[in-house]
Amino acid sequence: MANERSDVLILGGGLAGLCLAIQLRRELPMLSVRVLERRKHPVPHAAFKVGESTVEIGAHYFDTVLDLKSHLERDQLRKFGFRFFFNEGKDDIAQTTELGVSSVFPTPSYQIDRGIFENYLATHATELGAVFEDGATVRTIDLDANSHRVRYTRDGAEHDIAARWVIDASGRAGLLKRKLDLAQENAHDANAIWFRIGERVEIDTWSDDETWTSRTNPRERWRSTNHLCGPGYWAWLIPLSSGSHSVGIVADGQMHPLESINSFDKAMDWFAVHQPQLYRQLDTRRDKLQDFAFFRHFSYGCKQVFSGERWALTGEAGLFLDPFYSPGSDFIAIANTYILDLIRRDFACERFAREARLYENLYFSFYRNTLALYQDQYPMFGHAELMPLKVMWDYAYYWGILCQFFFQNRLTDMTLFTRLAQPLERCEILNRDMQRFLREAAGDGVGRGTAQWLDQQRLPWFAEMNRGLRDNLSVDELEQRIRTHAAMLESLAAEIFRRVQALGYRSDNANPLAALDEPTTELLREAA
Repeated sequence: MANERSDVLILGGGLAGLCLAIQLRRELPMLSVRVLERRKHPVPHAAFKVGESTVEIGAHYFDTVLDLKSHLERDQLRKFGFRFFFNEGKDDIAQTTELGVSSVFPTPSYQIDRGIFENYLATHATELGAVFEDGATVRTIDLDANSHRVRYTRDGAEHDIAARWVIDASGRAGLLKRKLDLAQENAHDANAIWFRIGERVEIDTWSDDETWTSRTNPRERWRSTNHLCGPGYWAWLIPLSSGSHSVGIVADGQMHPLESINSFDKAMDWFAVHQPQLYRQLDTRRDKLQDFAFFRHFSYGCKQVFSGERWALTGEAGLFLDPFYSPGSDFIAIANTYILDLIRRDFACERFAREARLYENLYFSFYRNTLALYQDQYPMFGHAELMPLKVMWDYAYYWGILCQFFFQNRLTDMTLFTRLAQPLERCEILNRDMQRFLREAAGDGVGRGTAQWLDQQRLPWFAEMNRGLRDNLSVDELEQRIRTHAAMLESLAAEIFRRVQALGYRSDNANPLAALDEPTTELLREAA
């Protein structure tokens, strides 16, 4: 048995683990880093893993923090933003409400072919000095704050390795989560299926209406993460640089049971009813099917992710929310940022147990705030009038608050978080209340069916919020921006309330404000 040692041992060489290895080697090059990955490399393109769409935090983490921009621009696809079609059962996409952008916003995001990306990450991590061992199966983990020990097998040989830090990046296998009984359910009952088709599915060809096709410049809606929305579900279309297209359904577990979509044939039957245009596109490509998979009740939390005993969880080994808005790579970026800082403090002979607790509290607050966007919200996903208001709110909250801390490299600035405690707490409550208010106003309807083109580029404040993510701010400027955005969110909440009233929607609740926090209630009463 070979006896070895590493400063940091990462269990899992997928997206979370390889990114952390690269980040550690770039920022703490004096440390030895080893990654154990169960799969053999290279992994196949396209038909490999789900999670291809990135949004601004994850994209910034990849292209700037990890300095992978050249790979992303050369070997992946620049995303044409999110795009939403409220087209349940419709045969003509040009006659549905569309929410999106007419031209690409300045802050980039990407569509990622996970096979291509993870093969590159493994090679790049090795070039930076990390040891990457594929085909490695972890057998036992013995935790000891002074020296953890892990036994694994590879190519028929047994290995015993000691490590100062052990990081669980093993995805849903959750090696440390299972060992330490850290699993924690949440109340978000949703399921997902997905598959890859070995050919481009170009939504731009679904209509020959020149008014519709000319809305975007360039005429490349296919580069967006396209959401086809209906009551209780959304279907995705995500292009991959390998030429394949990712297709998925995410649905409320009660409204669209997993058993109705958990095979390719069942999913096709489901598309024939709910998304007939997509059904016709896929029906002629059945022979191009590359894979099929599903997850039941995919969303979950975790009791602990960072420890003062020199272990941590990142990626899906810790928690997972929902693929809507693609937050998976965001939470990898945030967790890895905190893990790196804890390791840096440890090897600088600083105490770090207090920071582990503080970072975990913040991480879980981000989780709670984001979970509010999804839990109990799926019944309104097909609402063509109120769902766009929710999407605009969710974007403003994301770009205006959480993105600011990450882009300005202030996630670990506890002094700043303390100074901003009051407006941040107010934003958290307001976000929770606005989710509840819109959900109750929407009921189980789909709104009026008049087709609309809702171009986010026509909102100057919205476009500027995206552009401003790339500003380089001092800490004082950042604090002022957060306070300004918090005030803006209150104004936006009031405007959404007025718009909902003008549209004539009323909650089934006799008093739709009764369940809201008192400051929110006062704000909306004033708006009325």
